[in-house]
Amino acid sequence: MIELLKQGNKSSLMACAVNFLIGLLRGGAWLMTGSPAMFAETMHAFADAANQGFVYVGTALSKRKPTDRFPNGFGRVVNLVCLAAVLIVAIMSYETVKEGFHHILHPSEGGALGILLPVFGIGVVLEFFVFYKAMKYVVAEAGVEAKGFSVVGASFTNLKKASPATRLVFMEDMVASSGGVLAIIAVLIGHFIPFVQAEGVVSMIIGISMFYVVSRVFLDNVSGAIGEADHTMEARIGELVMNDSDVKDIQKVVVLREGEELHVELEIEVDSSLTIKQADAIKDRLEEQILSQEGVADVTIEFDQKDQIDHWEEKKQKLDEIIK
Repeated sequence: MIELLKQGNKSSLMACAVNFLIGLLRGGAWLMTGSPAMFAETMHAFADAANQGFVYVGTALSKRKPTDRFPNGFGRVVNLVCLAAVLIVAIMSYETVKEGFHHILHPSEGGALGILLPVFGIGVVLEFFVFYKAMKYVVAEAGVEAKGFSVVGASFTNLKKASPATRLVFMEDMVASSGGVLAIIAVLIGHFIPFVQAEGVVSMIIGISMFYVVSRVFLDNVSGAIGEADHTMEARIGELVMNDSDVKDIQKVVVLREGEELHVELEIEVDSSLTIKQADAIKDRLEEQILSQEGVADVTIEFDQKDQIDHWEEKKQKLDEIIK
């Protein structure tokens, strides 16, 4: 178990620890002030911590090797765990929206700025730090070169290429950091302008934003649990295979994403005069190249003789259209 936990998603582990610390800090401030915005952000922090803790354990368990009982491995465990974690966030989202609505109908004075602003400020700094780290994980998993501020743009552009766990951390911390800024604005408005309902409005906005994350995470992980085609990797692996001088065409290339693992199926055309030994050498060479790609867990290669149809050109055009 310890060895498995070492292989868990590092971004979710770090985010879980930071959000739990923020939740404790904000929870204490809420008990002292009764601020609705502080309650919303406390719920948000604990929801994120629980969610990301589930994800960390799920990604670790998904690394278990196949067994006789489960010969296909445990790659989809991370998707199932994320679906379970979604329930926690959904419940806390509901409580956040309900509390905000109650404050709008029955407004009350917020707590002292001397407590609220420092707590919110510390939380926002920590959340932006975790958010930036999540950006760097997205860029790394997407295989893109980016440094400094260019990481920000590259992470949004390549978000779909990241693992489900990293995408979840990215979206949660994006909402958390922006929610913290909104909470600070609401506290200032409620203090300096006679509009004490501002905290309730922001609380509802934060809760609705959490529901948005829930819906995105739910849809992403349902697709992963079913098994989703990765068209970008299909195009990349297709080009890699076609660069081999012994490969004449590709009849089929399928890359199926299960959790964080990619499973590749290939049907290639070769010269019919090749011996079994030569075909086996081609198979070994292609397997080694494909398995070196990020996330690829296994490869299945079938052979056929060359026909008069250019299968790969037609497939490549379709993939290009889908990716665009």
